[in-house]
Formats: sequence, structure tokens, C-alpha cells
Amino acid sequence: MNSAVVRTLLVRGMLAGLGAAVPALVFAYLVGEGPVDAAITFESAHSHEHGEELVSRSLQSTAGLATGVLVFGVAIGGIAALAFCFALGRIGRFSARATAALTALAAFLTVYLVPMLKYPANPPAVGNPDTIGKRTALFFLMIALSVLLGIATVLLGRRLAPRWGNWNASIAASVSFVAVVAVAMVTLPAGDSIPRHFPAADLWEFRLASIGIQAVLWAGFGLLFGYLAERVLEPRTARSPLAAPAA
Repeated sequence: MNSAVVRTLLVRGMLAGLGAAVPALVFAYLVGEGPVDAAITFESAHSHEHGEELVSRSLQSTAGLATGVLVFGVAIGGIAALAFCFALGRIGRFSARATAALTALAAFLTVYLVPMLKYPANPPAVGNPDTIGKRTALFFLMIALSVLLGIATVLLGRRLAPRWGNWNASIAASVSFVAVVAVAMVTLPAGDSIPRHFPAADLWEFRLASIGIQAVLWAGFGLLFGYLAERVLEPRTARSPLAAPAA
């Protein structure tokens, strides 16, 4: 794949990330803001510190939320597009759309879902602010480990496929991934403890909303980028002529 095509796919990946961020933003505003408000209310009721609010809550939940989600969408779209360029043709004889969907699914699992199982997202008022640096480092360490294990899983599956067949090789590689991730989760330090009186329902709703935002974002990216990549890489098959050209 030449550099011009990679550059085109990178731009389209960023556009797809921006487009996918729009429904994710709507989901975050409608579903995620409720648990955040509940957590802030809990923090206000149990904290003795009442400093001046630098940014109003209304601005945080509108312009701040939109900026964060949209910028994140563009960033992950570009990174995922580069991962797509690397994966195309190397993970099997998949079309551009199928490869985009698999790339989005793999990114959702390795970059978010697996690390989240070890270090789940917490709303405001949950976690000791003095340990935020340590917790952030552990979370990114889990992301790096998960991504590396995901790549190793693909390589292992490809190596086993000629002898075991694609299905058996995929199952064996997936089981190996789960086993190593389980060992890592047991070995790595635990995250912060949750305040005793924090409402369990609010915590559960916040974490579900966090998963939902990421799921909407990656699903939207897979669909949008698959279409855009197909237009670049398979321009003839992407069109569906109504009639065959005359002889």
C-alpha cells in the first residue's frame, strides 16, 4: 500500500471518527450525565472542601463534553485507520468493510473493554485524588499489555492455521489471550477502593454508560470507515450499477 493511499485512509479514518463521535456524544449526554450528576451530588454532600468552581457544570456537560468526545473521536479514528492499513490482507482475505469492522472490534476489546475489566471507570467522588497518577499509569499499562497480547494472538493464530485450520487456530489463540489476560489481572495491583457509602446503583449506571459510549463510538467508526475505505480500495465493486454496460 503506497503512501498516498495510506494518507487518504488516514484522513478518512479521522472523518469517520468524527462522524462516529456524534452519536457517542448524544449517548453520553442522554445516558452518561445522569450518573455524573448523582456522583457530584454525593461528593458535595460528603466533602468539607468547597472551593470556587472554575468551570460551571452546565459548561462541562455541554461544550466541554462535546469537545472531549469529538476530539477523542478524531484521534482514535486516525490511529485506527493506520491499524487498518497494517491489518488489511494480513489477517485473512477479508474485504475492506470486514477488515474495518474487525479492526474496530479488536480496538474496542483491547483498548477499552479488557483494561476496563481490571480498572473500571469511576465517576467523580470515587477514588483517592492523591493516587490518580498511579491509577492512570496502571490503566495505560493495562492498555499496552492488552494491545500487545492482541497482536500476539493474531500472530499465533496465523502460525497455527496451516496445521490446525483457521477455526481451531482462532479458538486456541483466543483461549491463550484470555488465559494470559487473566494472569495479568490477578498479578497487577488493584485500583482504588470505592467509598463505603457511595450508591452502588449510580456506580453501576456510570460504568454501563461508559461502556455504551465506547461501544457506540467503535461501532459507528467500523461502519463509517468501512464504507469510506471501500470507496478508496475497491472503487469498482463499491459501485452497484443498475445495468451492465452495452457491448
